[in-house]
Amino acid sequence: MLLYIDPGTGSMLFSILIGVIGAGFYSLRMLWIKLRFMISGGKVKENSEKLPFVIFSDDKRYWTIFEPICREMDRRGRDIVYMTASQDDPALKNPYPHVKAEFIGKDNKAFARLNFLNAAIVLSTTPSLDVYQWKRSKSVQYYVHIPHAASDITLYRMFGIDYYDAILLSGDHQARDIRNLEKLRGLPEKELIQIGIPYMDEMAARLERSEAVPEHPLTVLLAPSWGPSAIFSVYGSRILDVLMKTGYHIIVRPHPQSFVSEKILLEKLMKKYPASDQLEWNQDTDNFEVLRRSDILISDFSGVIFDFTLIFDKPVIYTDPQFDVGPYDAWWLKTPLWTSSALPRLGCQLTEDNMEYLREVIDSCLTDPQYAEGRHSVKEETWAHVGEGAIRTADYLLDLYEKLMSTDKARSSDDQDERKN
Repeated sequence: MLLYIDPGTGSMLFSILIGVIGAGFYSLRMLWIKLRFMISGGKVKENSEKLPFVIFSDDKRYWTIFEPICREMDRRGRDIVYMTASQDDPALKNPYPHVKAEFIGKDNKAFARLNFLNAAIVLSTTPSLDVYQWKRSKSVQYYVHIPHAASDITLYRMFGIDYYDAILLSGDHQARDIRNLEKLRGLPEKELIQIGIPYMDEMAARLERSEAVPEHPLTVLLAPSWGPSAIFSVYGSRILDVLMKTGYHIIVRPHPQSFVSEKILLEKLMKKYPASDQLEWNQDTDNFEVLRRSDILISDFSGVIFDFTLIFDKPVIYTDPQFDVGPYDAWWLKTPLWTSSALPRLGCQLTEDNMEYLREVIDSCLTDPQYAEGRHSVKEETWAHVGEGAIRTADYLLDLYEKLMSTDKARSSDDQDERKN
């Protein structure tokens, strides 16, 4: 009799297999690097001086996450080394005297540097620490993760945040899910700190300083995520056909990863629907202006939904959020995503049944008062300490550093006493 493995278990086993293979490959690679250094009479390069604070960013688009924190730490006169895997990261030209940014190479070259890092605290939004290529350095005392969206913390690939020491959170629903994952996997409890959302604080303050949007035709922003459950994979060109028929101005802003993982699909769509007076393709690194001048957003499970609706106070249209959670941490919990309860309060769901009536759906979302009330309740659940995110993050990092240094001092004192005895 053939054995049956359900899709969720299959996805989990596949993720574990890939992790094991990746870890084995990387271990062999690092062994070769060490042997090569020894044969040449050298040794593995490692910083001799411990860096107090390091930020690692795997992509330039995360500068918006880290800049408010860097600015606050700079204001307090605390030095940070900002390591980026993007050669054109705006952080490399940052104006803060206490923030030293450096390009450390892409992919494995970056991880090779990080894996021998000597630092007290590393702050990053990159998942999968100690799962694939990025290994915990023996000379780093504490790894702190900050999410790059206000949605579910369990929408990382499996084991994405398991091996961080601390997670900076924006809402209670994230803490609940992390604790449940820890229990299921038999993991020690991580430190969970609710600090809010620094980058959303920044966007909200920027919006407050901005002038009113000039008069413009009603504008619909289509901003899908990427992957088999995303809008373009599910609906293909049909969604653009229907949008063009509304007569509204359309902005299409694909996820940056789509240009890497779905390049052929995007090239076909951009060729079939070239830029025109009615339609524009947007690839700005900074999404502030495109969000500000759009009246309504259509998306799937992208975190941009929460940026758009909670900061700019506008409605959304979303696709079915019940996508395949097999490859994600959410699969382990067997409970509905928090996002699934939040989206109906923020706008209308796009379905096969109402696709042909999309203009009417758009008009309804823009005028129905229930969605304004829903935005308020969702904001209370997922955006704690509005306006205080960077300050609270800096407070936490500095307090943590003092604790680590006190522990080091006490341990050093104990070692000296033992040597004397």
